[in-house]
Amino acid sequence: MLPAPRLCCLDLDTFFVSVERLLDPALRGKPVVVGGHRGGRGVVTSSSYEARAFGVRSGMSIREASERAPADAVFVPGHGELYGDYSRRARDIVERYSPVVIAASIDEHYLDFRGCERLYRRPGDADDDATILRVVRAMTAAIDRELGLPSSAGIATTRTMAKVASGLAKPQGVLMVAAGAEAATLAPLPVRKLPGIGPVAERRLHAVGIATLGQLVAAPDALLRPVFGAHADGLRAAARGEGRDGVGRERPAFREHDPRGAVAGTISNERTFTEATPETALEVLSALCERVASRARHRGVVAGQVTLKLRYTDFHTLTRGRTIAPTSVDVELHRIALALYREARTRALPIRLLGVALAHLRLDAVQLPLFDGGERRARAVDRVRDRFGYHAVHLATSLGRRGRGRR
Repeated sequence: MLPAPRLCCLDLDTFFVSVERLLDPALRGKPVVVGGHRGGRGVVTSSSYEARAFGVRSGMSIREASERAPADAVFVPGHGELYGDYSRRARDIVERYSPVVIAASIDEHYLDFRGCERLYRRPGDADDDATILRVVRAMTAAIDRELGLPSSAGIATTRTMAKVASGLAKPQGVLMVAAGAEAATLAPLPVRKLPGIGPVAERRLHAVGIATLGQLVAAPDALLRPVFGAHADGLRAAARGEGRDGVGRERPAFREHDPRGAVAGTISNERTFTEATPETALEVLSALCERVASRARHRGVVAGQVTLKLRYTDFHTLTRGRTIAPTSVDVELHRIALALYREARTRALPIRLLGVALAHLRLDAVQLPLFDGGERRARAVDRVRDRFGYHAVHLATSLGRRGRGRR
């Protein structure tokens, strides 16, 4: 029998504002709007709680935000090149605590603590819920202590309920919704608290007398179908706390920021496993090399160092790096990463995570000779992907036996 699901939604509170406050501590306690200069063009990326009290929200035009914000509000354009780095550093901390971590966006992650109760149990814990609650609180405290970033977390049996719980825990709190308490927790909440219900649907529900999630659950189909159509049954189930008991799929695009010509920092991608066979690990390693190589070429840079990150199921993590002749060719990077993997893979335990990072970046200004070590092929691959999508062509080593057998 599988352990009961125990999902956590971790949200970095007002993430962009929090990073800006780390860069400029004078912003603490002030209304802050990230996205542009006061009165200028653009859209609000994030706003502090002090600014939200005046109706300033993400997605609002800077011009409207300028009209709503108080006179002492501080408008900052933002530091987009740094947000991804802070997000990755937060994830590094999170991965110490859960075997499965999935990015939903740059400031939100889902974690699965299913079956981890015995791993973390202490004599003073009243029950399994108390164990996981303590661990998640320790995790958010570590993010605050090590990075200076506030975060909130919700723990529940479904992804949607965990998301709602993290919102209820804000700011900088942790809330667990125990199994069986989902419907009672959701019933008094405004309908807008449920993911999937936006401002238009909210207005239409209010028009027919439905203001809370409890009222939505009790409403007849005749009221819900005109608003949600075929999705009515699914939203009613979500309003009872039912739904997916998995963390979903990784969305790496939210963490990738590759401006043309940028040489600062690193280019990295990782993959977390629920269970990895040796063959799967090698396929993923190849795919990671393809991805970081593609991103390097998109930036117009080459890398002078490759680093492999490997984490076992007991959370032991190690890295191996090598200085190389600068390149952005996936075949060459894969050859080096594979050698690092074989050097690092000294234990029989299954692998929980693999990552590949490129460093020592510099602009790629080398003219291509007739025999170039793969650069021409790599650029031909880029042209195919630009036209047909990233997954149109891959290295055979990234596809595995089933992929190589397709026609």
